[in-house]
Amino acid sequence: MIAFLPRAVLLRLLAVLAVVLGPHLQRLPLWELLLVVAVGLWRLLSTFRQWRPMPRWARFGLTLGSFVGVYASFGNVAGQTAGVALLCIMASLKLTELNSRRDVMVMVLLMYFILVTHFLFSQEMWTAAHLLFCTVLITGLLVEANHADAALPLRVTLRLGARLVLHALPLMALLFVLFPRIPGPLWGLPTDAGAAQSGLSDEMAPGDIENLIESDQVAFRVQFLGPAPPADELYWRGPVLAFFSGRRWEAGTRPRDEEVPTAELNGPVYSYEMVLEPQRRRWLLALDLPGRVGLPQDAALTGDYQLVSNADVKERRLYRLSSHPHYHLQPELPEAQRKVFLQLPLASNPRARALAQQWRDQGLDDAGVVAAALQMFHGRNFYYTLHPPLLGRNSVDEFLFDTHRGFCEHYSSSFTVLMRAAGIPARVVTGYQGGHKNDIGDYYLVRQSDAHAWSEVWLGGRGWVRVDPTAAVAPQRVEKGLGEALEGTGDLPAYLDPSRATYQLRAMLEARWDWINAEWNRGVLGYGPELQQRFLNSLGLVDWSDMILALTISISLFLGLVSLMLMRQLIPRHEPDPALRLWHKAQKRLARAGLRQAPGEGPQDFAQRVARARPDLAAAVQQVCSLYLRQRYLDGPDAAAQNALSQAVAALRP
Repeated sequence: MIAFLPRAVLLRLLAVLAVVLGPHLQRLPLWELLLVVAVGLWRLLSTFRQWRPMPRWARFGLTLGSFVGVYASFGNVAGQTAGVALLCIMASLKLTELNSRRDVMVMVLLMYFILVTHFLFSQEMWTAAHLLFCTVLITGLLVEANHADAALPLRVTLRLGARLVLHALPLMALLFVLFPRIPGPLWGLPTDAGAAQSGLSDEMAPGDIENLIESDQVAFRVQFLGPAPPADELYWRGPVLAFFSGRRWEAGTRPRDEEVPTAELNGPVYSYEMVLEPQRRRWLLALDLPGRVGLPQDAALTGDYQLVSNADVKERRLYRLSSHPHYHLQPELPEAQRKVFLQLPLASNPRARALAQQWRDQGLDDAGVVAAALQMFHGRNFYYTLHPPLLGRNSVDEFLFDTHRGFCEHYSSSFTVLMRAAGIPARVVTGYQGGHKNDIGDYYLVRQSDAHAWSEVWLGGRGWVRVDPTAAVAPQRVEKGLGEALEGTGDLPAYLDPSRATYQLRAMLEARWDWINAEWNRGVLGYGPELQQRFLNSLGLVDWSDMILALTISISLFLGLVSLMLMRQLIPRHEPDPALRLWHKAQKRLARAGLRQAPGEGPQDFAQRVARARPDLAAAVQQVCSLYLRQRYLDGPDAAAQNALSQAVAALRP
């Protein structure tokens, strides 16, 4: 037991530290996890067995060794994961030197700081609930650390901690709503900050997209501000890939100042609000084809109409867009770009080149070559499967003429190579196709399993035209989704297989839970500058000066209310005394007869004076006085005596 810290408080500190560090333990190296547990057990045993404090040289050695170990495990100590690992191990080592009350306060403040780091990895609702619970526990410890006597009862500590946190919640909500939001963080974060997410890449090879199908992680959610487009127009445009190495497609390097081509936008316009999950890349998703008006302030369109942000997307993004599924894009193609989109590696995939040349020798024009390729996919024994055979160096040739089995990346890649071999500019577009309608929240949920790849070809007079060769093989993929396309093949992941007995129940529960998450993401995590401005405009606050004025007035009123509540607690409170209340009642009855008790006159003296002035009241007043004094000063509260005093006062009628 530490002299200045009761044993019960120390045990509570260890328990709270374990709860605070809990979510981080899965991210720590095994050696660090074991060391954290060992230090905690040492602190626990030393408390019960009253061991001597750990020597200074041992503490120094553990600290230095931990620093070196973190550096060796992560290669640095300043990144997100490495920094949090170092913070966790140093917080646990602080347990070895709890030598003063100041050390305990440092420990408590360290736990507050560790709470903030959890948001670097997750911003889900359960994380916020866990951190709010931890805040109550740590605040209770803060109360204990400032209590010099014996440990407070646990329920008292928790109640005080919860009350303090509850008092702070209105101010927190006020600052959240009114404090001016600015794009980007208020301070620099580690380069690897943000939740680690899997998703699309800016390159594609056979097998890349099919690996995403096994993931049920959310890619984004989108809510249409009006009618939604049909399912076969739900193409969500992502990275555009132009360079082919013979097996792998890459976005390559394009001029930053490349002019955005003109686009003739036709047909209906669809406006929508999108909540994009973090993927640590710059590109944003948009319904094909996004308009150039109303783009996010920190985003722009590239020369191939890919929407990119100024910085990597490390946290959820909420933005609004308008798109035009029917369009004519870039009717005139510059010669430099034509060469880029006709590029093929030399001596690669010779059979595909020969097939494209054969179509040309038949006198087919560009549109005819496109139709011939689609007819080949539709007429021959091509299969849409999640587990195609492995392909070698000439992957397109092997797929087209040998295996005939592939996923969307196989079809889009081979189709694009055939077009380029025939002299038609073409490129691969990756993104997502379709989405699952959540009827509860009236929005579409797009998962990583909806990842898709298609092609774009440039045709004279029409510009860039979207062609999805997968639709020629498996039209259900575009019309009804991946589940319908792979149903009965045995390739479906469990969460997409409707034949499982628990599918309907799971789908219903997931829809409701995802709707709750969507509202949290849109209203809390997505509360950025644009959403804040729209909300404040609805309240009549149109600029920053109005916002700051409202914030100042609201905080002043809140602090004034808190001050009044505190001042009210300082007012002395008189506990209700039934005997005294009845004596005051008797005084009022005598006062109506002109008999008032003097300020310095006691009850017995007053009763004697009343008896001399009014002999007819002497017996009744003496009885009231005697019962009152016995109950107030001698016997204490008693139901029978209280009843007798009440009857005596009722009988007193001057």
